[in-house]
Amino acid sequence: MDNAVIAGSRPTLLITNDDGIDAPGLRFLVDLLVAADRYRVLVCAPDSDKSGVGHSITWHRALSAKRAEIMGATAFAVSGTPADCASLGISGKLFDGVIPDLVISGINIGCNCGYHVVYSGTVAGAREAFLYGVPALAISHNWKGRKSNVHDLKLAADACLPLINAVLYELKAKAYPEGSFLNVDVPTDVANHKGFKITKQGKFMTRIGWEQTYSSTPALESYQTANMNIDSVSGPANNASSAVVEDELLFKRVVIKKNDLEEEEEDTDHRALEEGYITITPLGALSHPEMEAVPYFQGWLMRLAERTSSSSL
Repeated sequence: MDNAVIAGSRPTLLITNDDGIDAPGLRFLVDLLVAADRYRVLVCAPDSDKSGVGHSITWHRALSAKRAEIMGATAFAVSGTPADCASLGISGKLFDGVIPDLVISGINIGCNCGYHVVYSGTVAGAREAFLYGVPALAISHNWKGRKSNVHDLKLAADACLPLINAVLYELKAKAYPEGSFLNVDVPTDVANHKGFKITKQGKFMTRIGWEQTYSSTPALESYQTANMNIDSVSGPANNASSAVVEDELLFKRVVIKKNDLEEEEEDTDHRALEEGYITITPLGALSHPEMEAVPYFQGWLMRLAERTSSSSL
């Protein structure tokens, strides 16, 4: 691909996310890139919050792409998922034939470590670009209620700019590996981070359960409630906008348990993140099985074949 980076002109960056085009994480990142005056900045992001949709795509209906006003960038708000936005943005159909040199998805509110990459629309936006041969980064901030504030997202953008430039340098030198994309997580106390660290995907997962509720008000934090006490907006008292109708039951997701940090392996993404590092985790398109399980399933298949053969006699 004859990208702008290879040709030596300004690199073209496509920014997407899952929090929506109005999310502060995306806006801070775009503002920083525009102010640097070193890149051509394109934005193709969901027109509303699409957090937690994973790698879902829109198939049976057309997408709407509407111009959005973001100073210094060419931007569209799209009625689709993060994967839709990344796909449309790199297709050449939306930006008059322009194919970006690098896709950046974020900056997300909340970390995307371990098994969370399965649910993450932020990671999916980067993965979709990677699947079609475009280098990509997913960037998330380890937002913690009552500790974090919106300014931390601006600091996260500042902290990740050297990484973005380093990737662009490697692309220009034709030295950047094609077999992975990068999942980047920025620690809660970003102002005092310990630097960058290459990590591996761990098994971190916030266990989520269900609880009956009497309001359909969003129960989990998003950028719209980033400065609010989330407990104050999700309780039974706020049910005026969505009264329960007869024979209708409402349930909301609730946090049951987070991983014990002591149980996590060294050099895994979440552990290093909690230790204060900006973690950089190379990811591939697919999740690979635990290798120690392969011999078991080989033997299991042989036993299955033997049982099938004996039962047919």
